[in-house]
Amino acid sequence: MEPVLGKKKADLDEGESSCLFCYENIKNKIVKEFNSVVAIKDQFPVSPGHMLIIPKRHCRDLFQMTSDELMDTYSLLSILKNEISKKDNLVTGYNVGVNVGASAGQTVFHCHFHLIPRREGDTPNPRGGVRGVIPGKMNY
Repeated sequence: MEPVLGKKKADLDEGESSCLFCYENIKNKIVKEFNSVVAIKDQFPVSPGHMLIIPKRHCRDLFQMTSDELMDTYSLLSILKNEISKKDNLVTGYNVGVNVGASAGQTVFHCHFHLIPRREGDTPNPRGGVRGVIPGKMNY
């Protein structure tokens, strides 16, 4: 059996061997790496430059991440934000989000953070930002 991040396939958590975001399944898509985390382009971007930051270690969600993984995620988010801002002067803001659990919209159960560049006029009224995950709660 081929090891996956130091584990044999027989030792993987249920679903981990077929996880879309496990390192072995995304290593050819990595655009940036920082210690324990990697970044790939979102396959269904909300806006141009939409990136996903993913721990190399399989963990289901934000609350299973280690302190080091969280610090590395913040560092990689900052690096990517700076690179995107330098390349695209139309970017005037960002949304950073993570879904935890199916009821919150998580569809891939390997933790991942979204970095979504925003531009003036990309939505008629951005007030409320992430509050828009529940229709009717964005504008208050």
